[in-house]
Amino acid sequence: MLQKKQFSVEIAGKTLTIEVSALAEQANAAVLAKYGETVVLATAVMARKDSDIDYLPLKVDYEEKFYAAGKIIGSRYVRREGRSSEEAILAGRLVDRTIRPLFNDKMRREIQVVVTVLQIDEQNDPEFVGLLGVSTALFISDIPWNGPVAGVRVAQRASDKQFVVNPDNSAVAEPNLPVFDAFVSGSRDRINMIELGGLDAQEKDVVAGFKLAQGEINKLIAFQEQIRKEIGKPKAEVALAEPDADIKAEINAFLADKLEGAIYKPTKVEHTTAVGALNHELNLHLKEKFGATKEKINWKAVEYLFDEMVNDLVHKNILEKEQRPDGRKLDEVRALDAEVGLFSRTHGSALFVRGNTQALAVTTLAAPGAEQMIETMETTGKRRFMLHYNFPPFSVGEVGSFRGPGRREIGHGNLARKSLERLIPSKEEFPYTIRVVSEIMSSNGSSSQATVCAAALSLMDAGVPLKKPAAGIAMGLMMGTTPDGHSDVNNYKVLTDIQGPEDHHGDMDLKVAGTADGVTGMQMDVKVDGLTIELLEKAFAQARDARLHILKTIVATLPAPRTAISPFVPKIRQFKIDPAKIGTVIGPGGKMINGLIEKYDLAGIDIEEDGGVFVSGTDLEKVEAAVAEIVGMTKEYKVGDIVEGPIVKILEFGAIVDLGGGNDGMIHVSELKQGFVKQVEDVVHLGDRVRAKVIKAENGKIGLSLKQMEV
Repeated sequence: MLQKKQFSVEIAGKTLTIEVSALAEQANAAVLAKYGETVVLATAVMARKDSDIDYLPLKVDYEEKFYAAGKIIGSRYVRREGRSSEEAILAGRLVDRTIRPLFNDKMRREIQVVVTVLQIDEQNDPEFVGLLGVSTALFISDIPWNGPVAGVRVAQRASDKQFVVNPDNSAVAEPNLPVFDAFVSGSRDRINMIELGGLDAQEKDVVAGFKLAQGEINKLIAFQEQIRKEIGKPKAEVALAEPDADIKAEINAFLADKLEGAIYKPTKVEHTTAVGALNHELNLHLKEKFGATKEKINWKAVEYLFDEMVNDLVHKNILEKEQRPDGRKLDEVRALDAEVGLFSRTHGSALFVRGNTQALAVTTLAAPGAEQMIETMETTGKRRFMLHYNFPPFSVGEVGSFRGPGRREIGHGNLARKSLERLIPSKEEFPYTIRVVSEIMSSNGSSSQATVCAAALSLMDAGVPLKKPAAGIAMGLMMGTTPDGHSDVNNYKVLTDIQGPEDHHGDMDLKVAGTADGVTGMQMDVKVDGLTIELLEKAFAQARDARLHILKTIVATLPAPRTAISPFVPKIRQFKIDPAKIGTVIGPGGKMINGLIEKYDLAGIDIEEDGGVFVSGTDLEKVEAAVAEIVGMTKEYKVGDIVEGPIVKILEFGAIVDLGGGNDGMIHVSELKQGFVKQVEDVVHLGDRVRAKVIKAENGKIGLSLKQMEV
């Protein structure tokens, strides 16, 4: 009934299958994509009429379904999917950033693609399958689009430095973390989206990995082309937003000798003010010129044309004269400044400034129990290191609402976290839960990479023993166009440390973070067809020089992590107990552990499955006392051990010694001293503190001897 058609190809030793049928038949196109036992449904729908807006209305949704992993999770009272998790938002952004550059931005017809994950096998990432499914659905549909695209995951193993495509998740998880793990996507012979995390990855190795990925991408492009030849639909004719010819000519004439003076300013405020004033002058001029002759001026089209002229001029002057809006050289980093220890009661703080971009990062340290619980379709676990990014409207001089983090904030925070997380010490080295919050005070280009710099300083200011300092930089690109309208890979300029106009009008946003020894994080988006490996190689080299330059400012501000933490940070003591004794510490219904927390006024007692215990509180003496009680409570006594404690009870046949932690031992009258003892109190008295040897330890009963201490 569903009239299935299946197409298969082998990728990284596994079969990838695309199935097209009558499933979701009312969409413009729908495909089931299968890889291993991971299955996604990708749908593409285009509205039937244009929207009255001034941008391409593309929506990308990534839908997690708990049933895909065989889970029933969510709120205790609402056992269904709710707001998208951060992981789902990031997966949706990955698809969006890959497909969006290949749409004509003059389209005004609403388009929505949806990735619905139907099944996951925990080894094969649904992002790979989802992107391929979306590309195939768009490509075979009647929706105008310049695809296809594809993407693969590529990692460099730490053990032998070899590259692997689409590794199983378990193969690159702890303790087998790779040098780098990246998702790379694009079209034939072009890369247009990168997500990478790692530890000191070398640029030359990253390039080699991307070359391998490009080969697999090309294979998937050819696969989709074969599918389209067999079942593809003719593309629909969709009108493009074309401005009125008279209006366009008048705008060109009016701005011809005015635009350059407004764009080329040393600061963002001056630039924004001048451009805004010129835009206002243009609107007044058009009203005066056409108010009586034009029935209605399309002001959104006017804004588009104004922006297009700025774009063309910025491109032209950089490509022909290497003239940037603020006058810098192509490889020049803006003025840098940094400061740490801004606040007395926060655990760590830092301000990093690069030109008009300012990031304020504040670090908070807490007990292990403050870890974030992660429960999604793919993941169930805890997150010990958190980095949150906030972008308030005042940072760009605007009035706006505070509605919680959006896709942009989540994406930028994730990139900064990924760039620093492999530098965070292990829980054994530094048992704290760590949260960094980046507040963007002012933004004029790459606030995410300013966040990396500020966060690294803030962590070191808090006394977190980072393995190495880190810094980040954003690279841009201006490309010419060929006569047929495509990007010209032989005519381009790479820009270091892009700012506002270069970010908005440029063709690439490549963010690279790392240490002096290599790359730890990378992200790239483009607005063109894609980039060649050779072009990326040049951009990576230029980014490395900039990163090393910024690291000098980081190290000059704070050469190394502080050796002492803030007095306001909870004190933590960690140790291990026999996992079999965990129940003893917790007690029935948590009575024992809660009693200890109350008795010693603790922040918490956290116990892990392997017997790791973390006791935290503000008063170190009380923390140590709690530790001593837990150690005593869980101690395994062995024959021959020497113990110490007070006499707490005198019996006719011996004395009871308090060993701490709820344990006690008995000294039989015959073990009090050498020779005959008539009465116990001839040797010991209530309250005496004694040292004794363990001579019996069976079934929780402990026998002690003072006599054998005399030997």
